[in-house]
Amino acid sequence: QVQLVESGGDLVQPGGSLRLSCAVSGGVFSLWIMGWYRQAPGKQRELVTSITRDGNTNYDDSVKGRFTISRDNAKNTVYLQMNSLKPEDTAVYYCNTVPAVQMWWGQGTQVTVSS
Repeated sequence: QVQLVESGGDLVQPGGSLRLSCAVSGGVFSLWIMGWYRQAPGKQRELVTSITRDGNTNYDDSVKGRFTISRDNAKNTVYLQMNSLKPEDTAVYYCNTVPAVQMWWGQGTQVTVSS
């Protein structure tokens, strides 16, 4: 019954910012390591960043210094603040546990960075 619903994706100019949200329902969210993944057309889905229940974070080098993951355990929500966006950030962004539960992948939210 776990459901992960991403939102906040948009078309933005290079250098712009977006804030993505992932609303989690149906599980014990506060105990999970959560991550943001992304998948560009023709490429594998990759883990971009993760956060533990206590707020410890990891970032892929490609986004380090530009993206910030956070979570609100009271709201069962994970956020991804994306700054200084680059065209290579264009992808569908998904949230999931780390490691991911395959059945829980949602629709994701499209982020397009283009001039």
